[in-house]
Amino acid sequence: MPHTTKIAGGTVYDPANGIDGVVRDLWFADGKIIAAPTGKDARADKVIDAAGLVIMPGGVDMHCHIAGPKVNVGRKLRADDRRSPAEALERARLANGGWTRSGTLGSVPSTFATAYKYAGLGYTAAFDAAVPPLGARQAHQELADTPSIDRGFYTLVGNNHYLMEQIAAGEPENVEAYLAWLLSATKSYAPKLVNPGGVETWKQLGAGKNTGLDDRVPTFDVTPREIIQGITRAANALGLPHPVHIHCNQLGMPGNWRTTLETMKSLEGHQGHLTHIQFHSYGGGEGEETSLKSQVAELAEYVNTHKNLSVDVGQVLFGNTTSMTGDGPLGYYLRNIYGDRWYSADTEVEAGCGVMPIEYKNKNLVHALQWAIGLEWYLLVDDPWRVVMSTDHPNGGSFLAYPEVIRLLMDRTYRREVITTCPRGLLKRSNLADMEREYTLNEVAIITRAGPARLLGLKQKGHLAPGADADITLYTPSKNYAEMFQLPRMVFKGGELLVENGEIRTATVGRTLHVDVPYDEDRLARLPEWFNSRYSMEFENFAIGAEELDADRSG
Repeated sequence: MPHTTKIAGGTVYDPANGIDGVVRDLWFADGKIIAAPTGKDARADKVIDAAGLVIMPGGVDMHCHIAGPKVNVGRKLRADDRRSPAEALERARLANGGWTRSGTLGSVPSTFATAYKYAGLGYTAAFDAAVPPLGARQAHQELADTPSIDRGFYTLVGNNHYLMEQIAAGEPENVEAYLAWLLSATKSYAPKLVNPGGVETWKQLGAGKNTGLDDRVPTFDVTPREIIQGITRAANALGLPHPVHIHCNQLGMPGNWRTTLETMKSLEGHQGHLTHIQFHSYGGGEGEETSLKSQVAELAEYVNTHKNLSVDVGQVLFGNTTSMTGDGPLGYYLRNIYGDRWYSADTEVEAGCGVMPIEYKNKNLVHALQWAIGLEWYLLVDDPWRVVMSTDHPNGGSFLAYPEVIRLLMDRTYRREVITTCPRGLLKRSNLADMEREYTLNEVAIITRAGPARLLGLKQKGHLAPGADADITLYTPSKNYAEMFQLPRMVFKGGELLVENGEIRTATVGRTLHVDVPYDEDRLARLPEWFNSRYSMEFENFAIGAEELDADRSG
């Protein structure tokens, strides 16, 4: 018989299985949840008394930036953000006699610090949202240095030259084959579109930050709308667990809500996820009396009536952070606003990026409006299964702010207190102050665990039924929900105790999650020749082998 553990008498929130605050026992063995044994086997090898504690599955962050070229740039660029001794992790003895690794924090933590801090919040899986295919090998090396959590990344495809050529040529089967090959070759989890067509336009013309859905991309004779539709159709046809992850055009621009709405409509009923939706929900614009205002109500109404759509929020929190994006023209636009250090890069044939420091201030009307718009999204989407918690870490703020976001959602009195610290003009541009809704613990479990796991097709995560990974978090209830979610009582990953009372007990290796998708190789017969004529890397050196994943760097 395997070694069994029983967590006894906790209050369980497992929305994927319809369990909403039920006092019950939870059993696991060999890293998996098991049904409660009966008869002579009903005696556990270990019993954990969870009376009075809240039990949820391990958290799943489906959109963050924790690995890859731009994250490494952010770590270098923000040395000032990481210099203080108070912003460092000391080595600590583990229960097995080993040691944790040291690390630095700040808005762009080092790999080991990222893993420990996610585990310390009760999260057991996280996905980097934007890695260029040419940066995949580096990203995998960094993820191998991110222990204790399962992880993966999405591959940038929205400005990929080969895909744009095939879409313009009307070759949907070639689009499918290439997309399947690219995801498999880079060992990534999903396709990611960032300002589709807009980054390539900016790279060619030095403009184009406002690229609309029907503006043609120079050289390629294709529009952003056609790119979105071509890749979305291909991803859905391939049956990917998470078909397409979309960063819309015109991020951050007044009046961009119209482009966001058109992007939603362009999916034509296909499954699609729109990311950091807060940054794409702005009214106003040229000729309007109010230069920037919330347009969440109209967009949320469309999401509420179209079940093929899901969103994560990209919540802004007040404080110092780092903007990093595969949207190169956006990085340039922010540089012109804030005038601080700025890094921009061109990834040949594939993408671009921009990285720079940024600070959100509650006394700044625009920043306060961004903060409010994010909260409006949580409160106006009727179905919590289709809205996911994110700060677009670190763009809107650190993932370490998730407990603060939870408090804002669960406590409208506290929410209104924060509103009073913002400029009065906020009340004219956002309806947040009038919103009465308060999230329940069950809804919090959905937007941080069950919902993202379902949207990612992770059948063994986000729930506590027999067969699920034994990723379990125990919280001590508190009326201050930020305090409650800031410091879990215990965190288990695959049945191993990772964290207890804020102390790291174990640092496991974790797994890199990726897809391997079959495709028609005949469709790509000419790809090696095309690749070698455009890339500085040889085709035969591009694909990542299984042996390159998950090198044992636990600790």
